Amino acid sequence: MHLSDYYSFLVWYMNLTNPKVSTMFFDQIITVTDHNVTWEKIQNYLHNLYGEATYNSWLSSLRFISNRNGEVLLSVPTRFIKEWITVHYMEKILSLWQSEDQSVCSIDIQLIEERNSNSNTILKNREENNHNLGSPLDTRFTFDNFVVGKSNELAFTAAKRVAESIDPISGSNPLFLYGGVGLGKTHLMHAIAWDIVNSPSAKRKVVYLSAEKFMYQYITALRSKDIMLFKEQFRSVDVLMVDDVQFISGKDSTQEEFFHTFNALIDQNKQLVISADRSPSDLDGVEERIKSRLGWGLVADINETTFELRLGILQAKVERMNMYVPKDVLEFLARNIKSNIRELEGALNKVAHTSLIGRSMTVESASETLIDLLRSNHRSITIEEIQKKIAEFFNIKIADMQSNRRLRSLARPRQIAMYFAKKFTQKSLPDIGRNFGGRDHATVIHAVKQVENFIRTDPKFADEINRLKKMFK
Repeated sequence: MHLSDYYSFLVWYMNLTNPKVSTMFFDQIITVTDHNVTWEKIQNYLHNLYGEATYNSWLSSLRFISNRNGEVLLSVPTRFIKEWITVHYMEKILSLWQSEDQSVCSIDIQLIEERNSNSNTILKNREENNHNLGSPLDTRFTFDNFVVGKSNELAFTAAKRVAESIDPISGSNPLFLYGGVGLGKTHLMHAIAWDIVNSPSAKRKVVYLSAEKFMYQYITALRSKDIMLFKEQFRSVDVLMVDDVQFISGKDSTQEEFFHTFNALIDQNKQLVISADRSPSDLDGVEERIKSRLGWGLVADINETTFELRLGILQAKVERMNMYVPKDVLEFLARNIKSNIRELEGALNKVAHTSLIGRSMTVESASETLIDLLRSNHRSITIEEIQKKIAEFFNIKIADMQSNRRLRSLARPRQIAMYFAKKFTQKSLPDIGRNFGGRDHATVIHAVKQVENFIRTDPKFADEINRLKKMFK
């Protein structure tokens, strides 16, 4: 029997038994059906208006409950989504509904937590996942234990300001820290988190985690069908700190979720702190829209350490460990271990352990203990290698670099190559000049000073030099 035949039979039967009830019954069927059709239309409008990504993130969990005398009732599974829809989409939903049904005067959203097949309720999942949302903080990584020098002064100052401010600072949201491995990015991020957590003036919810863990949590939420819980957790924090964001490179779905999480927190005036091993513009494999947003606030780089900073780091560590290491040994380590702070502190630990087996700590014993590490740190770099890499980077010929041509497109790469030749080789200034078309030592000095001046005054140029440095490691 067709559905229309079935309804016809019901109408005949109910009219026969009770005409009044029959009319009320079918009026209600028609009304409910009409409301459902209207809701389906509005869902389609919202999907087309905001796009699939936004619709799936925020609006797909909306459920129609009822329409009584023009008062529409909808439901969502979490309080966070309810508040977000109320602030950002409610006016539009009401407008769309009224265009379909002029009798509608209001829309309300109630919270109905959905059952989850893997747990008793979504509340149980929330309690378990909140505990594991972020990564543990290292008690060693505080501002008091961070040694400041010229290479990290800007990053340190910016990190302190973010930690001490109750609300995000204009021009510093997000705070983006970048630099090579082992230069102190993670230390500063932990220090920010510790400062906020221990602040007596304001209790803010802080989540620190690596980009890898963010991706893992996202994938887990997808598999367990807890994606709305994932969104609520990450978008309801006061400070979100994501370490090594370059890890999401090439991971499209994770980037999509990170993008919407970023936007949601910025819209709520929440603080973000992000770190990477390179500047936002150099994050290959990361979407342009994400790179753009990462550069919205303050971008602070952490450069390679100077001898003075490395020596200060060693002295501070020796003091914290309450041990004695001769000054000449500390200076030897600071002068020869230049790659990063982790290697520097690891070398100190290794040298310090020699005293446990009864050996005296001298420069000679330190050199013997660290022979493999020192060898790797002193890989010889030739002027020819420098010229080759610089020429490849700027897409010019080595012969052009050695020529007398003064075009700007050639002069700048030539100066940079001279700068690196002085920095990375033991060649004298006249020797360097001879390798660049027979130029004299005064030309080399001028080139080095020009490059150093641009590094101080032009952040983009300084960033370019840092990238080139990594090519010689």
